Order: sequence, then C-alpha cells, then structure tokens
Amino acid sequence: GEDDIVRLEDRTIAGFEALMRWVSPTLGQIPPGEFIPVAEQSGLIFPMGHWALEEACRQNKAWQDAGMAPRVVAVNLSAVQFHSADILATVTRALEVSGLEAHYLELEITESVIVEDPERVVKLMDDLKAIGVKLSIDDFGTGYSSLSYLKRFPLDKIKIDRSFVRDLETSNSDSAIVRMVIGIAAELQHRVIAEGVETLEQLNFLQRHECDEYQGYYCSPAVPASEVPQLLARQQTR
Repeated sequence: GEDDIVRLEDRTIAGFEALMRWVSPTLGQIPPGEFIPVAEQSGLIFPMGHWALEEACRQNKAWQDAGMAPRVVAVNLSAVQFHSADILATVTRALEVSGLEAHYLELEITESVIVEDPERVVKLMDDLKAIGVKLSIDDFGTGYSSLSYLKRFPLDKIKIDRSFVRDLETSNSDSAIVRMVIGIAAELQHRVIAEGVETLEQLNFLQRHECDEYQGYYCSPAVPASEVPQLLARQQTR
C-alpha cells in the first residue's frame, strides 16, 4: 500500500510512504505491529525487507516512466534490517535494479535504531547519504529522544509521531511539543512531517506553525499502488 505525503505549502502530494500489509485468508488483516516482530525473530525480515525496498523503488520508477511527476518514496527500515551487515549493499542493489535515482528514495528509521550503536549509525548514515538517498527519523519523541541525535546524525527529515498530533486541539503539552519539534527542525534545516492528521483543525495548526508536510486520513487513507495515478488525477482537477 501507499500513504500520501502532502506538502503543506500548497497541499499537493509530495511523495508516498510504502506500507507493507498482510491479509491472511483465515485470520484477516494482521497489523504490522504483530507480524514485523515475528519476522524479525525468525529472520524472514530480510527477504521481506529486500522485496519491499526493491518493489518500492521499482514502482516509483515505473510511475516516472509513465509520465508522472517525480516524487519521493519513503521506506521503513526495521532495527534488524538497518543493523545488518549488508544494508548498504541492499539499498544500492534496489536502486540499481530499479533504475531509480537515489534522491527519490527516503529511508525511515526509528529512534531505537540510533540508541543501539550511535557511532556505527553515524558512519552508516554517512555512507547512505554518500549514495544520495534521503534519511528520516520516524516516531520522533516516543522513545529515548535526545536533541543531540538531531545534531549528530545527517538527517533530512523528522517525523512527529501521531500520538502528539492526535490531541493537538485539547492538550497544551502535545501542542507545545509539536511546536518545539517544528522549531528545532527549522533551525537545523531539517524538514518536518506530522503523522496521523485527521482533522482540518490539526492541519490548520500545523500550517500556522510552519510544518512542512503531513500524512493522514484527512488527505486520504492508504491506497494500493494501482490507485495512485487516479488519486493524483483527482488532486489535479480540484
């Protein structure tokens, strides 16, 4: 599936986040929070992750070849994937096989990835940046956040977790945290994206405080890749 990334400046779709979903014939839809940990423990995360990365790059390049305006595709990397010995080669191969230019790929990592081995993470991030891919930190503020991370690591984007966005209209502390993250990101020249936007009030708050991008049901629920061209066509006719 694909989740839209919308630019707040002009409310246009700036890119997509690739989402992996498992629909079982017997159990129905199984959320990633349940099957990803199992995949990590069993080692299946590696073939799954390789496939997801290559498919996201291939699909993005296919859209470009079909005449769609180039956009970024974001792909989540689990801690197990990111810390694997061949992650650099995996990313390089996905770009080479698909023919996608590196700056149209954004890799999302979580805070837990950073705290495990910061020195190795800095080196690996530098190597990935040398290839040309973009890097973002996902779920910022939900774990062992440290402002030093934002200074030390070569990030392009910070994602504000949906748990802070959800209560923007009623929680002074959540709104203060969101304003703070947006302000710090601007000072460090990182873009900032808010997850889980569901209401016009949330969207207006984010725009007033100069958030760069947002994701969430207010724009569109996640859609299969096959529906993306129609989604973009609808937006252009608004």
